[in-house]
Amino acid sequence: MLAIYTESWWAMVLRGIVAIAFGLLAFIWPHITITVLVLFWGAYALVDGIFAIAAGIRSHGEYKRWWLLLVEGILGVIAGVLAFVIPGITALILLILIASWAIVTGVFEIAAAIQLRKQIHNEWLLALAGVASILFGIALLVNPLAGALAVIWLIGAYAIVFGVLLIALGLRLHNMLRHADRMTPRAV
Repeated sequence: MLAIYTESWWAMVLRGIVAIAFGLLAFIWPHITITVLVLFWGAYALVDGIFAIAAGIRSHGEYKRWWLLLVEGILGVIAGVLAFVIPGITALILLILIASWAIVTGVFEIAAAIQLRKQIHNEWLLALAGVASILFGIALLVNPLAGALAVIWLIGAYAIVFGVLLIALGLRLHNMLRHADRMTPRAV
């Protein structure tokens, strides 16, 4: 396995360069980045929906609830098409979903902290995490454009860090390969 990675060290470096480029573009053109992400998600939803429709049709006689797969597939296709036709609304709905998830998670974290206060020390940290989740969700709902920008910046920062790590790994693998070549005796 290591031999495969060391021989293709250049692919790691190339992946790292592409990740860094994507990360930088996310900072330079955040609106284009969100549109591209929505379109990628739309393509995924469309393909997933088509496969679910096919699975529903194939399981018609064998599975009692085959129609659930069919409905899931149809909804996936509709969501995918909507992502292509109106990507701005799709991004907004996605942010609303993230905001709702953050608020619900925060409420559960606070409830867990209250229940755990007699069993553990520093349960207030869990409650504080819950408050932070709720505030994050509310901030996304109040200003979804700023939330979208923050998500893009997080993705961009992640891509840059990931890219740097891949390049470092690729160069390390290259050095291992070079070192192994020097250690291998040559046939005379």
